[in-house]
Amino acid sequence: MGNLYVFDHPLIQHKLTHIRDKRTGTKEFRELVDEVAALMAYEITRDMPLREVEVETPVATAKCKVLAGKKIGLVPILRAGLGMVDGILKLIPTAKVGHLGMYRDPETLEPVMYYSKMPSDIGERDLIVIDPMLATGGSAAAAITELKKMGARNIKLMCLIAAPEGVKRVHAEHDDIDIYAAAVDERLNEKSYIVPGLGDAGDRLFGTK
Repeated sequence: MGNLYVFDHPLIQHKLTHIRDKRTGTKEFRELVDEVAALMAYEITRDMPLREVEVETPVATAKCKVLAGKKIGLVPILRAGLGMVDGILKLIPTAKVGHLGMYRDPETLEPVMYYSKMPSDIGERDLIVIDPMLATGGSAAAAITELKKMGARNIKLMCLIAAPEGVKRVHAEHDDIDIYAAAVDERLNEKSYIVPGLGDAGDRLFGTK
């Protein structure tokens, strides 16, 4: 069964408060999302396996640790997911990045996929699906379904803010997926926006309305 992990690190919570603030402008909002993504990546990779190697320091031979196991793949859901990619790449610069373009149909509120481009070795990588807002959970669940069809076997979902409804839907459709969030908010409103949330992440990242 997939788990939900909510990060209570003080720096993440402090920066998330400023991200929520409607007075925060595009430049600062973008920088804060980048910083929080890096901090979350630090936490989400805590269980990555290590192996021992020997290196020659200027003084002696040392037994040290390096990453072992599968390589990492990042899959932002366009367009808002792009705002978190650079922060993660600062910690994991060798990660490959795939892209999934999805939008929510305004009438049915169901996800529609319009673009997909993935690394050729997707089945050999530990994937982190990135979407700042887990609202209804429709887009995230659909994205995970598509990735599994492509051969992905190890997937995590990373978001800034989740709604209980979104968490429930993802786990209902994919009970093997772990969800990592900086906060879980109260609920969705009648327009399926997270309350209190932070508004439209894509608009605030890219200065659009």
